[in-house]
Amino acid sequence: MKITDRLSDGKIHISVEVFPPKTDTQYEGVVQAIDKIGALKPSYISVTYGAGGGTSKNTVRIAAHIKKEFQVESLAHLTCASSTKAEVAEVIGQLKMCGIENILALRGDIPTDREFPVPGGYRYAYELVEDIKKQGDFCIGAACYPEGHVENEHKADDIRYLKQKVDCGVDFLTTQMFFDNTIHYNFLYRIREQGITVPVIPGIMPVTNSKQMKRILEMSGTYLPARFKAIVDKFGDDKAAMKQAGIAYATDQIIDLIANGINNIHIYSMNKPEIAAKIMENLSEIIK
Repeated sequence: MKITDRLSDGKIHISVEVFPPKTDTQYEGVVQAIDKIGALKPSYISVTYGAGGGTSKNTVRIAAHIKKEFQVESLAHLTCASSTKAEVAEVIGQLKMCGIENILALRGDIPTDREFPVPGGYRYAYELVEDIKKQGDFCIGAACYPEGHVENEHKADDIRYLKQKVDCGVDFLTTQMFFDNTIHYNFLYRIREQGITVPVIPGIMPVTNSKQMKRILEMSGTYLPARFKAIVDKFGDDKAAMKQAGIAYATDQIIDLIANGINNIHIYSMNKPEIAAKIMENLSEIIK
């Protein structure tokens, strides 16, 4: 089933992101956590992708496992910054063989240990979108950045590039994490004004420890509202309290989004089934 068919049915949908193990020795432990998330029956599960044999191989393997074992649709991430077009075509072929109909097309991080773009490779995500369209009848998602991509100085440029990517065949967008819903609402207004009409799924990250917060700031520089900073300041040194507060904050974000007419929400679970389960429990009467 294509994800866009589900997004357009008028119901509330909660999806979850997981990531595959980096090595085969970690595979069983990671799959046990992913199986617990699959048992929650989210609307779909996205599986992240890493350049190189181990992680990329396991992306296909886990996406197929989720679909077969839990009858939950899989969204396989596919990044292209470190790959040749031939390597990407091979992965697309594997996904097709496994019956995976949904791909999240991403450029990925620019490699620091080799030439970019790699010979016979990609410079931009829209080029990957075009290739996926040529190689099968996939539902294609892409990333968007409500606070602007770190590589673009001006938000107007960011939206212009996003429109180019969507026009190449993107069916839906998933946002980078944000902690102030007003940022998301303003972003929706700006992109709709520029003619981007595909579904936009907000990505919510439950922050359950202070180290995680530091990593997020280093990676994305996302805006932190005063209310969120107060939570981290108050509970950051108490693991159990911070975990509970972080889940509550994420739940509150999701409830606000749903109350404002946004029916499709994506949770960045960090492979922690207990966090995904608690959020689903908190929303049980809202999403039934």
